[in-house]
Amino acid sequence: MTSERKRILSWSMYDWANSAFSTTVVAGFFPIFFEKYWSNPDDVIQSTYQLGWANSLASVLIAALAPFLGAIADKGSAKKKFLIFFCYMGVIMTCGLYMVEQGQWQFALMLYIAASVGFMGANIFYDSLMPSLAPKEKMDYVSSLGFALGYIGGGLLFLVNVLMYLNPSWFGIGDAETAIKLSFLSVAVWWGVFTIPLILFVPEPEVDQSLALPKAVKAGYLQLRQTFNHIRELKVIGVFLMAYWLYIDGVDTIIRMSVKMGSSLGFEAGDLITALLMVQFIAFPSALAYNWFASKIGTKKAVLIAIGGYALVTLLAYFMTNKNHFFMLAAMIGLFQGGIQALSRSLFARLVPRGKEAEFFGFYNMLGKFAAVIGPVMMGWVTLATGNVRLGILSILILFIAGAYFLSKVDFDEGERLALEFSSGKNVD
Repeated sequence: MTSERKRILSWSMYDWANSAFSTTVVAGFFPIFFEKYWSNPDDVIQSTYQLGWANSLASVLIAALAPFLGAIADKGSAKKKFLIFFCYMGVIMTCGLYMVEQGQWQFALMLYIAASVGFMGANIFYDSLMPSLAPKEKMDYVSSLGFALGYIGGGLLFLVNVLMYLNPSWFGIGDAETAIKLSFLSVAVWWGVFTIPLILFVPEPEVDQSLALPKAVKAGYLQLRQTFNHIRELKVIGVFLMAYWLYIDGVDTIIRMSVKMGSSLGFEAGDLITALLMVQFIAFPSALAYNWFASKIGTKKAVLIAIGGYALVTLLAYFMTNKNHFFMLAAMIGLFQGGIQALSRSLFARLVPRGKEAEFFGFYNMLGKFAAVIGPVMMGWVTLATGNVRLGILSILILFIAGAYFLSKVDFDEGERLALEFSSGKNVD
């Protein structure tokens, strides 16, 4: 195996590692367990509001830190150090969910928020390592490989966790509640262990002048101020981030709240879990296939089609009445989810000036997380205000429409030219 392939595979394994959290915890068992065990099972409207609020608070916390941490990491050559810190913070907090007793919804949300901050914080620095792994023409492939491995890895562990939940006696577990708590522990172990290849085999990108941490903090703050000013020069990045901010909000909201939606509409937990497994195993080949699709029609067009797919799913979700409808929508999400995430990341990587990857991916993740503040709260608020979960779901449609509009305005050839001139120190006006 060549050194480049080894680096790419080791980097991609982090998607395999941390997707266990996004699948088993965020999308799977936490929403179900929160409603049925930790919160009030007789008040689905209130538990929807509480979970939406928790997801939004976690996003606000990491969004506030993201660009500042990214600037420090660039100056101090510390991308991997920050990734390791946030990763294992998430691992420890996920372990803590095992200790939460029935009815302790406040404690459950506190640990969930802290684990989510660890998950999202580590992703800032994980994403920022990608441009140093391979040349520009391989970015779509590298990003798609990461998401594909994430779907299969997260899906395999989730399958085991589902079997633990449905048949606890097979594993020597006393009851379903204990099985779910043990599934949280399994996520923590999986996440921590499969992060090791990245730690060992992905090098820290070289910077021209690496600084000690105290000096990097000061230099990072000054660089961040400069970047705010330069965003006005890098106009294409600004338009892309606006588009991304809107449409990825809809995607993240569906990922985080879809099980809660189905549960609130009265679907059985087993059906919801089956739908999640469908998404994972359909998304694995689809993420790779969507990379091929993008190579034929263009990456930007492929993302616009994926946004259209999500918009259609949101509209159809308003009308769903039975589990077969839910399964159909899960299959549609699986077709588009890996593509829209992977190709958005690689599109942005093309626009980022060299040497400023963590800083600009900090902005990328900041806007993505600030967007994730709007979606869950909007859905929760509309549901609470109208008493109608379907209207809460439908409110997400506007985010996809607006995101597609702004993405259609992005000229990526111009963006790459501006990034090159910015890296070389030229005036990009």
